[in-house]
Amino acid sequence: MSEATQAALDARYTSVSVALRQRLIEVVLQAFGSRGAYRGADADAFVEQVLPIVLGAQQQMGALTDAYLSGMVGDMFGGTAAARGVQIPQSIRGVPPEEVYRRPFVTVWTSLSQGKSLTEAVRQGESRLVSVTGTDLQLVRTEATRQVLGGDSRVQFYRRVLRGSYNCAMCVIASTQRYRKEKLMPIHPGCDCGTRPLPAGQDPGQVIEPDLLEAAHEAVAKGTGQTDRGGRLPDYRDIIIDRQHGELGPLMALRRDNFTGPSDIPGR
Repeated sequence: MSEATQAALDARYTSVSVALRQRLIEVVLQAFGSRGAYRGADADAFVEQVLPIVLGAQQQMGALTDAYLSGMVGDMFGGTAAARGVQIPQSIRGVPPEEVYRRPFVTVWTSLSQGKSLTEAVRQGESRLVSVTGTDLQLVRTEATRQVLGGDSRVQFYRRVLRGSYNCAMCVIASTQRYRKEKLMPIHPGCDCGTRPLPAGQDPGQVIEPDLLEAAHEAVAKGTGQTDRGGRLPDYRDIIIDRQHGELGPLMALRRDNFTGPSDIPGR
């Protein structure tokens, strides 16, 4: 097992996948912002324009994840590192993608019906578009990981890998644990964590980074005045932790996501 090789695989996968995510979000936001109007016909035109790009990026993310994990498993256990050839469904959520990428327009319409200005309504639509696009790519990662690791009896456990300097407290805490591959990677909207397999026969125990775990709980308690190791009070998904410069820094922000329900959507 080569730590140098695995570190290089991690770095390369992170660099390429982050760049792919950022570029896709830039493209869909540009297309969304160039509509000029946000009526039903504009939503149809937007979906027709961006959906081939989105689906292409999802296939690319699946292939990248396949190559990364296959290379990692190959280096850990020896033998071939050839990609398995994962199959990524177009309806990664189990919902037609045409419906999913129309939802940012629904957010605009809902905001306008609530008396928001067009500028604010579009801003909220953009926020939802970023969440939808990023979450779909993460669902692709999850599906590709399930196919690669699920078909390899040598892999029993995995860990979550944080990407970037800022992560929600829930993800930071999850990254300190080891998981069985049968319970693969539950995510939340906006999550960009990766997965790294652990060698067969190596069970380091439930907590693999106790110092980071304690530091995360301390940061939550310091920033909010309360902590709950079950992650319920406060909601750890709403707490952003700064990990720049190798430190678990101070609490950075509280995030609040509001989602529309069926009763909130006006007819269009």
